[in-house]
Amino acid sequence: MSETGNNIRETFRKKRKTYMSITVVLQQMVIIFILIGIGMILYRRKLISEEGSKQISGLIINVTNPALLICSALDDGPKASLQELGIALIAYAAVFAILIAVSFLIPRLLRIPRNLHYAYQMLTVFGNVGFIGIPLASAVLGSESLIYVSIFNLLFNLLVYTFGISLLQRAAAGQTREGTAAPARQGQDDTAFSAEQVQDGAAAPVSQTGSNRLQKLVNAGTISAAVTIIFYLGNFRVPVIISSALSYTGRATTLLSMLVLGVSVAQMAPKDIFSHPKLYVFTLLRQILVPIGCMLLMRQFSDHKMILNTMLLMAAVPAANMPLMLAKQMDMETESISQGIILTTVLSLVTVPLACLFLIVK
Repeated sequence: MSETGNNIRETFRKKRKTYMSITVVLQQMVIIFILIGIGMILYRRKLISEEGSKQISGLIINVTNPALLICSALDDGPKASLQELGIALIAYAAVFAILIAVSFLIPRLLRIPRNLHYAYQMLTVFGNVGFIGIPLASAVLGSESLIYVSIFNLLFNLLVYTFGISLLQRAAAGQTREGTAAPARQGQDDTAFSAEQVQDGAAAPVSQTGSNRLQKLVNAGTISAAVTIIFYLGNFRVPVIISSALSYTGRATTLLSMLVLGVSVAQMAPKDIFSHPKLYVFTLLRQILVPIGCMLLMRQFSDHKMILNTMLLMAAVPAANMPLMLAKQMDMETESISQGIILTTVLSLVTVPLACLFLIVK
């Protein structure tokens, strides 16, 4: 009888922890959407312009996001071992491999026109780790999760400038052969870009020439992720004044990120966002089934709570804006990508908490 009572209490305790975790996630998503709404209002009242949004994006990528990541490495809390970081690297690389494989399958399942396969592939592989993933992980899992986010972010940046560019170049070549390539924007050459909506923890788009690709791997996203890992492993200490300044700077990330996303949402008409049934199916597959599938698979190989929970959150975030910037630079069709980014972001209020039902609670 005593053993039965203990089992009941343990089951109740686990259910209560699960409920509390989902409540925290839901609260954070509601806060995120309130901030996005504020961004929409500020844009419509002309208190933030599109140009101002671009400048804030650059500030986030180059200043506040790096500060938030580096600050996490300076915490005095429990540290992950080198072995744990190695496990995280392997696990997250496996997740990206799964995402790449799934990205070739989803457009075929949804019967997407062949000339738009690249759009759905980019939306599948690249989630918004920088603008939503980092603040969400910090709020839900705590600052100790950010070292694992740094590893995920490092892989994100490496893949953007290898797989991402290669995929877009092949798609652009195919569109050129079929005569469907978008017309070049007047007055813009192949290597030019504006600092338009740089929002994913990566640098601005690269030129189409392969010679610049490795150069562009050295950007704010990869540097801040690498510095965070180095500081973490080296257990470096900095003066309190510097760590406090980094902390204050990093805290601005969530607000600024959501304001910029709000500006992006405000620029699209509701009918352009919500009138595409295939995007709803895509969102269900990409933001619920794929993260849960990755979680169930990885739990067969590891029971590390923080590694797996961070992986689930990073896999569940909505689509990143980086594919949009890269496609725009290459003068490709971007409407499908834009709609996918906005819809997955809006629906993440529901999809992220659903995926997080599979968070590990102990």
